[in-house]
Amino acid sequence: MKKLRLWFNCMQTYLFPKLEEALGQLSPKEEKFVQIVELCELEKHLDGYQWQGQGRKRSSRLNLVKAFIAKAVWNLPTTEALIDQIKAAPTLRRLCGWETTAEVPDRSTFSRAFAQFSEGNLPQNIHKALIENNLRDQIIGHASIDSTAIEGREKPEPSNEPSSQTPKEPKKRGRPRKDQPRPEPEPKRLDLQSARSLEENIMDLPTACNVGSKRNSKGHKESWIGFKLHISSTDFDLPLCAILTSASLHDSQVAIPLMQMTAQRTPATLYDLMDAAYDAPQIADFSRALGHCPIIDPNPRRSKNPRLLDPHEKERFKERSSVERVNSNLKDNWGGRFVRVKGATKVACHLMFGILAMSADKLIALLA
Repeated sequence: MKKLRLWFNCMQTYLFPKLEEALGQLSPKEEKFVQIVELCELEKHLDGYQWQGQGRKRSSRLNLVKAFIAKAVWNLPTTEALIDQIKAAPTLRRLCGWETTAEVPDRSTFSRAFAQFSEGNLPQNIHKALIENNLRDQIIGHASIDSTAIEGREKPEPSNEPSSQTPKEPKKRGRPRKDQPRPEPEPKRLDLQSARSLEENIMDLPTACNVGSKRNSKGHKESWIGFKLHISSTDFDLPLCAILTSASLHDSQVAIPLMQMTAQRTPATLYDLMDAAYDAPQIADFSRALGHCPIIDPNPRRSKNPRLLDPHEKERFKERSSVERVNSNLKDNWGGRFVRVKGATKVACHLMFGILAMSADKLIALLA
């Protein structure tokens, strides 16, 4: 945090006066954009994206990354709206790196660059570095885990489950004979995740667009076509990590990968807070194995007499509302509602630009 505070003081003392001398008075939104871009240290992550000297010189990838961050900061719905905003606002255009409107690339160039950033997981890598550089040595009191629905703009993949009209093979009733081997039950994903690495667990998660359903805070069942974004966040509403999956995947299947990712970025995490959807012994045991204290709302459907949270656990569990604020903040203010791309890779890239900008903004807010 000392390094972050020193950076903030340098921004206020040196950078902003020089920018205002060259560009004029900056608006609050433009000041926020400059701070986010500078804090993310974009140049360090663009080695494999810049022009290498073969063929026609491409548009600056640094300028385009800044533009996509501006899209999240201004909460713009489409790339066309982003290009119009950049051309109409000379200060924003020059902050992104283009001196004249003629230098601003067209939509196809933005689209090609976005596909390149998606394939390389660029915003994910920048966000990981942002969290590790600024919070790795800090004690994180509570890591709250939850998911939010992401509506897609593509057709859902057909379910692999057999239809009700398909005749099922009748099962033989009763126990097998003594000389017959008993069929081994298939291991559950939660049992396998505890012994696997983070990369293996993420590769095992489905990401295809399909139909999901869950009960909202008022107890009503909602359905949507698209994806789920699973987030782990801190007490001060800062997302530590996020994973995109298919909409139909149950929330509990992503708890262990999220805890693994959180432990890598912020080792000094004390409590893991989760609602009743995550009430599984494998999840609680894995949290304890990491040295954390799990506080999971008991699911009444697991047993007739579920264990109730102790009074001190109830007080700590109130902090879990932070992840719900992160979900709503992402959708309301950082482009989470404007998913206009297809495919899990591009959807994740779009959402992570919003999470990256929001995370940087939260870190800056701690110093203001």
